[in-house]
Amino acid sequence: MSMTDPISDLLTRIRNAHLAKHDRLDVPSSKLKTELCKVLHREGYIEGHEVVEAKPRDLTRIHLKYADGEPVIRKLRRVSKPGRRVYQGSDEIKPVLNGLGVGIISTSQGLLTDSEARERRIGGEVLCEIW
Repeated sequence: MSMTDPISDLLTRIRNAHLAKHDRLDVPSSKLKTELCKVLHREGYIEGHEVVEAKPRDLTRIHLKYADGEPVIRKLRRVSKPGRRVYQGSDEIKPVLNGLGVGIISTSQGLLTDSEARERRIGGEVLCEIW
């Protein structure tokens, strides 16, 4: 089975784990997913993550975060898809939900939040939005 969109897969697995009230989930590891988890952790959407060595390939274990029994992540939306890539310049990047949410952008300096990208004045591919 070939994976055409590993980011969509990751977001869907997080959504499903929240629906099932799991406190953690394992996903096939990749550099991009690890970077995405770092941003989610830094922004307070997940408790943490670590790479677990496994055969045939390593896994990224994500520890989900809940507040009063409700998932901290209310909505995860994939913006740029394999069929339709979405790129924005630093001046086009708008705050997600008037700043209540976070856009994750793949830039030449790695994955940044929408506000970090605006601050550094660099654009890139808008991977997803979270709130």
